[in-house]
Amino acid sequence: MTAAAVGILLASMLAGLLVGAAGIGPARVALQLLDWLPFVSVDSGLAPVEQGLLFELRLPRVLLAAIVGGLLATAGAGYQGVFRNPLADPYLLGAAAGAGLTTTVAIVFMKGDDQGLLIPAAAFAGAVGGVLLAYALGNVAGRGGGTATLVLAGVAVSSFLTAIQTFLQQLKVEELQRVYSWILGDVGGGWAQVTLVAPYAVVSVVIMLLHGRLLDVLSVGDDEAASLGLNATRVRLVVLLAASLATAAAVAVSGLIGFVGIVVPHVVRRLAGGSYRIVLPLSLMGGAAFLVLADLIARTVLSPAELPIGVVTAFVGAPFFVAVLRVTRRVET
Repeated sequence: MTAAAVGILLASMLAGLLVGAAGIGPARVALQLLDWLPFVSVDSGLAPVEQGLLFELRLPRVLLAAIVGGLLATAGAGYQGVFRNPLADPYLLGAAAGAGLTTTVAIVFMKGDDQGLLIPAAAFAGAVGGVLLAYALGNVAGRGGGTATLVLAGVAVSSFLTAIQTFLQQLKVEELQRVYSWILGDVGGGWAQVTLVAPYAVVSVVIMLLHGRLLDVLSVGDDEAASLGLNATRVRLVVLLAASLATAAAVAVSGLIGFVGIVVPHVVRRLAGGSYRIVLPLSLMGGAAFLVLADLIARTVLSPAELPIGVVTAFVGAPFFVAVLRVTRRVET
């Protein structure tokens, strides 16, 4: 299964590099990619401008889409393990809305180079705050409730935070177009965004992958976990912070791209089982492949115009979420 996931990811990234709106033939792109390999010299026939387009625009876009997709899917799987709720997701739990609000504040009120330093920190604070607020509200209102209580609390928190974000946008109308484009999702930020997100991605993903076995233990219940010597509170806190860091990093560089964190982990569970030692790494690769392909569709289906990538993921994710919700309610009853 792992080999298949790696193959799908590599194939999707190759497709993202070969196909685009610039009119560069896939065969010449493939030759140029070979020419970039060490100890290989091939004449691709690409002009310097075309080589620059491939290296400065298309390659970082594919890499950024892979990183963001992997982060969102892994964060979704992590949240589902922490809360033992199959509907948990960065966007349903208020993490993305919180990160979106604080990032909007940074965009609207901070200028110049300060944004590059403050946006990741602001997004992380907002993501953690959104999840904690949703979790607290779910605990207060959900005593005796079903598994959907946390999600309902997350939806309420997300709506509230989004309303504040909209209010801030109206205060700064001159920034509205920039914020609006960011809300719809974009992975065309170039090498600067890839460099910015990479350290946060490595830290958050490594932490979650190392906790896969512990999440498996948590899935049997806190009492059983405690009998095995596991500190359930500490594990939940660490994974929660790591998943929030992953969400914040993704939101900071790409905007709001929904449904990746709920679609990919569920597909992985269907194909590979429920162990988080398997779900987390496969979600990482599956999310990366999913968003690379979604971005490929977004930039080619209406070529030379582009669809926001969030629109593409919503077309796939919204019906999928309805199906998951129906299955979950059937299990509960």
